[in-house]
Amino acid sequence: MDEFDWTATSSLRHALVPGTFGATTPEPGVRVSERTGYGLLQIMARRGRWSETTAAARKLFGVEPPARPAVTFGKDATLVWSGADQYMALLARDHLPVDAARSAFGGAASVSDQSDGRCLIQLSGPSVRDVLAKVSSLDLHPEAFPIGAAAATSIDHTSVNLWRESDAADGSAVFYILVFASFAESICHLILTVAAEYCKT
Repeated sequence: MDEFDWTATSSLRHALVPGTFGATTPEPGVRVSERTGYGLLQIMARRGRWSETTAAARKLFGVEPPARPAVTFGKDATLVWSGADQYMALLARDHLPVDAARSAFGGAASVSDQSDGRCLIQLSGPSVRDVLAKVSSLDLHPEAFPIGAAAATSIDHTSVNLWRESDAADGSAVFYILVFASFAESICHLILTVAAEYCKT
């Protein structure tokens, strides 16, 4: 009988390799990296039971879940709005409370483990908004899309979740793109292509 290797590998292992690419500048205009080691739960409140879902989330994650396009940050979890009465919970992979979450939400919400089904890409740098403007229709001006803002949108006809977290040490904005793993390599190639004129690292 054939033996199979089920070792988990990154969706971007071929597309995203260390190095500097594109224009030659003293400092990179865009930094692109993959965030790994996280666990991801999708939580969808059942009809008319958002208040129960909110109460359970506060108890389980220690933070209020977002009821609008936004991100809320708890001590151990980041909750990302993903649609009406639903959100994603990002936690450390080794502290993913799948069974505890299903028990906590009971019949108020559906809970599914999406840890291996999504890929999380981080973008930052002084030209990050210029890059995203080429692939997204969102208004990412700081006044329109401040820290903690989120959107369920599309890039290159692919559904993604995009949000902004605290600025980097150099003061540049930091954005995250959460995409289905099977589309991650395509999205990454697109981002690297449009980022070439700004120098990517």
